[in-house]
Amino acid sequence: MAKKLSPEEIAAQQKANEESAIYDDFQRGINTLRDLVAPASIDFKNNYFTLGTKWCRTLYTYAYPATVYTGWLSSIINLDEVIDISIFIHPVGTDIVMKNLKKKVTQLEASMQLNAEHGQVRDPGLEAAYRDAEELRDELQVGAEKFFRFSLYVTIYADSEHELNDITHKIETLFGQNMVLTKVASSQQEQGLNATMPQSLDNLKIHHNMNTGAVSTSFPFTSADLTQDNGILYGVNLHNNGLVIFDRYNLENANMVVFAKSGAGKSFTVKLEALRTMMMGTDILIIDPENEYQKLCDAVGGAYIHLALNSDTRINPFDLPRVIDTDDDKDNESDALRANLVTLHGLLRLMLGSGQVAASGEIVNILTPGEEADLDQALIDTYARVGITSDPLTHNTTPPVMADLYDTLVHMGGNGPELAQRLRQYTTGTFAGIFSQQSNVEINNNMVVFNIRDLEDELRPIAMYITLSYIWNKVRTERKKRMLIVDEAWQLMKYPDSANFMFSLAKRARKYYLGLTTITQDVEDFMGSEMGRAIVANASMQILLKQSPSAVDILGKVFKLTEEELKRLSNFPIGQGLFFAGQNHVAIQIIASETEYGLITTNPNE
Repeated sequence: MAKKLSPEEIAAQQKANEESAIYDDFQRGINTLRDLVAPASIDFKNNYFTLGTKWCRTLYTYAYPATVYTGWLSSIINLDEVIDISIFIHPVGTDIVMKNLKKKVTQLEASMQLNAEHGQVRDPGLEAAYRDAEELRDELQVGAEKFFRFSLYVTIYADSEHELNDITHKIETLFGQNMVLTKVASSQQEQGLNATMPQSLDNLKIHHNMNTGAVSTSFPFTSADLTQDNGILYGVNLHNNGLVIFDRYNLENANMVVFAKSGAGKSFTVKLEALRTMMMGTDILIIDPENEYQKLCDAVGGAYIHLALNSDTRINPFDLPRVIDTDDDKDNESDALRANLVTLHGLLRLMLGSGQVAASGEIVNILTPGEEADLDQALIDTYARVGITSDPLTHNTTPPVMADLYDTLVHMGGNGPELAQRLRQYTTGTFAGIFSQQSNVEINNNMVVFNIRDLEDELRPIAMYITLSYIWNKVRTERKKRMLIVDEAWQLMKYPDSANFMFSLAKRARKYYLGLTTITQDVEDFMGSEMGRAIVANASMQILLKQSPSAVDILGKVFKLTEEELKRLSNFPIGQGLFFAGQNHVAIQIIASETEYGLITTNPNE
């Protein structure tokens, strides 16, 4: 028989039960992940909402252009702001679409007939809509296309109302550049938040009809990945931590330009690429003006060629190549003598006229038309005196040297003696020896470095020109996979003839399986030259590392960088930058192994 409780006992038991229930609820609360991650509060307003201390806003897209292009969403995906993006794609039955399209085509035909009967001017927009509808009907009928309802929502997060409005304006502008129109989800911010949450609830239900091709252009990762099945590792993609593996020889051409301020890691990047490319069987040729490549060259057993006035190394600019003559060669490059005469004209203009400054302040090379004509005849006569003519059978004869040209000029009439006096410093004067005797170097090695650090400043552009010419002749003699690295290329771009030679090299390198890498820290001088801009245009790959503020605007116009990319370009840490390959580009972190780092670093502290 149950004991009857007194009112006091009943009240005490109820209180104990309530306390137990409160304790159980408390225990469940502190153990629930949802309570741990939930914001302190959510307050929905008309066109924004606050999530704890964050100001948020959801936008939706409601109109699209007639044609959308692949990657149009990439500028939003790669925007360096805190945003959530949701895409909903709902398939629509083909029979329903065909029925609606048939009705639409009938309406369009009727409208065009009425306009014609009333003598009205034809409506191009109406005719275009009719053609598009008919084309879509054909593709749907054969199964080439499907139809979908497409929805796109964006939720923005900011720390203040002012920042929220700024980011909203930025996103609306980026969408507007692609003719995609957006609106704020007024009075529907809660539904907008749900639409961009991982639970995938499309409570807004703002759809736009799209076919398969149009939907595919919105694929969000088209511009955030640069990985091939073969090639070398350049670094880590900062967008998605993927590997940037690329083979530059698979592009339109294998040329590359590298721009960076001093100390940003441009030589480190190029040396790392050269080392890894050489491991894949490519020969590496380097013009080194600052002795940065000797350690790497010695480590891989390369040939290190030291060019200096007191060096025994000699390069004869009169050397002729044994040019490959192919059936598809349309430039008649088998006439090696004529090609080398053109190169020598540029070299001699550099040697005889260097140091002259135009009114604009630009260094130019001045020879009068009479001097040009006499110099041309002297070059032809100098070759003829040793038995070399335009006949290829004579090209194996030992070529003349600079002293032979000097002797020819001295004994000819006109401007010859005067030109000989200007040339004498390179034959018997201060700069004699290095470029006035027969060549005694070979580039039959997997890596060859031409060091010109110890040459006088006035000789450096000439040495770079002659070395490039010598390399070019060797490249044309034997066609194999090679990479030519020209460091501090701005020194060549100051002179019209050497700039023209660099451009010619960039334009013709692909034919001989050569990849030209141009490195410079003086962006203003390089891009200020017409030939410099042309070299950039003829490079399928570009690497932009940290830049000085004055260079950022120039590169932004050339490479059509976004505002965010411009901001990051001047603030990149060492070893980070933008990597361009063809039409795609990503932010990249250059990564080297410990062994590679020890071979290629130029940090004096290390």
